[in-house]
Amino acid sequence: METHVKSWADAAPRLVEIAAGRAPADLVLRDLTLVNVQSREILPGWQVAVAEGRFAYVGPDASHCIGEATEVVEAGGRFLTPGLIDGHMHIESGMLIPAEFAAAVAPHGTTTMFTDPHEIANVLGLKGVRLMHDEALMQPLNIFTQMPSCAPSAPGLETTGYEITAEEVAEAMDWPGIIGLGEMMNFPGVVNGDPKMLAEMAATMRAGKTVGGHYASPDRGIPFHAYAAGGAADDHEGTAESDAVARARQGMRSMLRLGSAWYDVESQITAITEKGLDPRNFILCTDDCHSGTLVKDGHMDRVVRHAIACGCDPLVALQMATVNTATHFGLERELGSIAPGRRADMILTSSLTELPIEAVWARGVKVAEGGTLLADCPHLDWPEEARATVHLGKTLARADFEIAAPEGRNRVTAKVIGVVENQAPTKALTADLPVIDGKVEAEGPVAQIALVERHRGTGGVTNAFVQGFGYEGRMAMASTVAHDSHHMIVVGTDRESMAAAANHLGALGGGVTIWRDGEELATVPLPIAGLMSDRPAAEVAAGAEALGRAMAACGCTLNNAYMQHSLLALVVIPELRISDLGLVDVRTFELVPLFEETT
Repeated sequence: METHVKSWADAAPRLVEIAAGRAPADLVLRDLTLVNVQSREILPGWQVAVAEGRFAYVGPDASHCIGEATEVVEAGGRFLTPGLIDGHMHIESGMLIPAEFAAAVAPHGTTTMFTDPHEIANVLGLKGVRLMHDEALMQPLNIFTQMPSCAPSAPGLETTGYEITAEEVAEAMDWPGIIGLGEMMNFPGVVNGDPKMLAEMAATMRAGKTVGGHYASPDRGIPFHAYAAGGAADDHEGTAESDAVARARQGMRSMLRLGSAWYDVESQITAITEKGLDPRNFILCTDDCHSGTLVKDGHMDRVVRHAIACGCDPLVALQMATVNTATHFGLERELGSIAPGRRADMILTSSLTELPIEAVWARGVKVAEGGTLLADCPHLDWPEEARATVHLGKTLARADFEIAAPEGRNRVTAKVIGVVENQAPTKALTADLPVIDGKVEAEGPVAQIALVERHRGTGGVTNAFVQGFGYEGRMAMASTVAHDSHHMIVVGTDRESMAAAANHLGALGGGVTIWRDGEELATVPLPIAGLMSDRPAAEVAAGAEALGRAMAACGCTLNNAYMQHSLLALVVIPELRISDLGLVDVRTFELVPLFEETT
């Protein structure tokens, strides 16, 4: 299906002719400073010749590769680096379909992405994964798909729209764009020898492909060693230097992420910059990157700049965003470096520290220049079943969000999900809350949270409490993006507003909305699986910016608070989360009561 570039094997005869000076190249770049990530060198005055979407010649003089029809680009001494690679990410987190995500990141120098579409897998199952996979292969960039491993992410603690089976994982390994298994979030299942989880990993390894990891526990004792023994080849859940070190010592690639809300590079890169570990086992990634971040700040170029600002050698940072990643996925001879036979994915930049992305080629075709997209990023014809995924089963009312108090109590001690700014984990807090007319009421910094079932139309609503958003007044925010089960999450201070926001998204077919005093303040429609828009990134980002302003107007000052909102149902990252089955303590992987028992 991927027809944009010939294989090296098929292109080799022509590449040899060009490199030997017997045939002209399609493209030659001269007067450049080559960033050689294989040898970690800067090579002034080098030139490259390109044909069939691949590098034919890389050396000091490509004049023998130039013919009458050869396009010659004078680089003016600028640096030529490989195109940037994102080692772990979820396209759906950008609220964009693959085509529009590709269109947004190409001007930022990202030419390859390794994507795990487990968001859509939870909503539409294997069909949804195939839709993402098929659109990915239509793009001018390299988008490789990891088959989602965990839908549900924590069996027994949540109910998803679909469940991915080990048989489906094995089936998907034969698809043309599947590069491996998506992050294995069910680490307790692996540690405890769960046959389904081990079967998925085994199917991937037998196919000669890479098993993605996700070990979100701080316990690096026996469970961590058991998880590593299961076959996970990488992990992006580290937040401290010791996490990065532990993973590298176990032969895993340590993925350092800088997403829209996850700032885990600075705290871990000291494993390289101060501790002196071999950087070849470290990879940069984004994990979750919001459309607003893409439009305003960039994508992998932002991550590389940040790593450099944290004290990393620019050449090492570039290796961590190019060749290290390609090597990890078994594609070192296909991607990630400027060398003969590799795909001609490259960036011209005038600075290796500021990293302005001045021109971008993918497979030998210029896809962006000066921040402007030059390539076409075609859309799949998304079917109606992918656009009709929000099934509430009824019109919700204020009463659906009421929390009945234990009999005879006028105050209760409630468990509260504590949001931590810029981090994925939450805190398990408690709060002393009043009871009015038999109903427990949130007060002070505590707001109410509800998970509304939206896959099967059960009408179910799970209610609990959350702290950290700082909301004030009568408001509510609802989203059908709710990692990973992707039911609907509603956070609010007023039950009428919570019902109104939820019903609005039900009518809309998915998205994010915020209401105050009975009025809609901002909405971002996400019609594809309730997760993505098929509109351009700039348009979606403008809607998301309006959403951010509305959240701030309601008292929220958290950085990228929407990302925090969307993760409150992620029952695989500690400490406390909400699901359709109740409140989940992720430290013990158990459903727990909302109220503390009194003595």
